[in-house]
Amino acid sequence: MGDSAGLPKGARVTGKPRDKLQAQLKKQYEAGASIRSLAEATGRSYGFIHNVLVESNTQLRSRGGANRRKAS
Repeated sequence: MGDSAGLPKGARVTGKPRDKLQAQLKKQYEAGASIRSLAEATGRSYGFIHNVLVESNTQLRSRGGANRRKAS
């Protein structure tokens, strides 16, 4: 996805390209993709993807997996 957006890895993304990226990532995340899978697909960090999703007012899912509970 990083190449298809025309954004070199690690390049600062601002303005209209960032808006376009936000829309794409939001759509994919809301369709069920994880932040980690989006990060891997775009060549960006988990934190970058998380920040972009927060900026686009995406409702983030809670963490998955088993809850850790005190042994009884």
